[in-house]
Amino acid sequence: MGGYILRRLALIIPTLFGIMLLNFVIIQAAPGGPVEQMLAEMQGHGGSALSRAGGGGGAEVSSGGGDSRASRGIHPELLAEIEAMYGFDKPAHERFFQLVGDYARFDFGDSFYRDRSVVELIIDKMPVSISLGLWSTLVIYLISIPLGIRKAVSDGSRFDVWTSSLIVIGYAIPGFLFAILLIVLFAGGSYFDIFPNSGLTSSNFHELSWPEQVKDYFMHLVLPVTANVIGGFATLTLLTKNSFLDEIGKHYVVTARAKGLSQRQVLYGHVFRNAMLIVIASMPGVLVSLFFTGSLLIEVIFSLDGLGLLGFEAALNRDYPVIFGTLYIFTLMGLLLKLVSDLTYVAVDPRIDFESREG
Repeated sequence: MGGYILRRLALIIPTLFGIMLLNFVIIQAAPGGPVEQMLAEMQGHGGSALSRAGGGGGAEVSSGGGDSRASRGIHPELLAEIEAMYGFDKPAHERFFQLVGDYARFDFGDSFYRDRSVVELIIDKMPVSISLGLWSTLVIYLISIPLGIRKAVSDGSRFDVWTSSLIVIGYAIPGFLFAILLIVLFAGGSYFDIFPNSGLTSSNFHELSWPEQVKDYFMHLVLPVTANVIGGFATLTLLTKNSFLDEIGKHYVVTARAKGLSQRQVLYGHVFRNAMLIVIASMPGVLVSLFFTGSLLIEVIFSLDGLGLLGFEAALNRDYPVIFGTLYIFTLMGLLLKLVSDLTYVAVDPRIDFESREG
């Protein structure tokens, strides 16, 4: 198993390189880079834009289009100064390999527009995304797995039909619309004023006692987590149900029942381990999507300043150090979580041997 882990860790390097190269090429061809934005601002608002520009990480991408319409009428020396300020005075291949070298040392540079390092920005936004992602994942798994097992056991019953209808309806409702409905109903919109409608904690959080802080934290999480998980039950519940249905029909289950084992012993002593393998395989994708990409609109609606909002604003502003820094970190975490998923396979079912399969 140790050799398999080492090979998987070694594969992370070319995978990261390929993803970064592909995104570098795409962003390189995209118009509207920071240099173009600076030139457009200078033409529209005068030369003071240069003094307001922030510094930037040195190993970034799109040249900003020195030949674009925004650069007409700009003195070449001023244009060269702006490109050098953003690190775009070098050829594309030099910038890419400098970026790779910096990222290998986890040096992500500074944001173009926030006057802070990318690492500091990510660390600041991480608590919000971890809170949303962690609690959303726990709620989804704690509800979907028992529900899927119950639906498999009572397949075709009235319970199975109406629960399937509910989770399909929940899957069809966009999370952001459900979030607005929750605010209207329970956050002082038109009816009840029970839960806070913005932020992760109250403004006087540090003045509260620790039990009050815990209560305040969870009161702020109730609505965004509920809106975030409304569409997440369907896939995992039906996946769990179908996995159990597939295992329940196998011969070893018939044999276990013939030996006089109870339904609970059959389900959780024999079926559970095999049926949960496919559910475990989906966990890395669920974690990454909920932590970093699935809560953008939820963060906006509930005024939660997390990683989703950070990445969205960086893409709008062409803040390349933030875009590439977050992409690198998210990709690395996704690859590591995939390895953890494989190790969990072995923990659930020791009969699985990835090394012999590779051989």
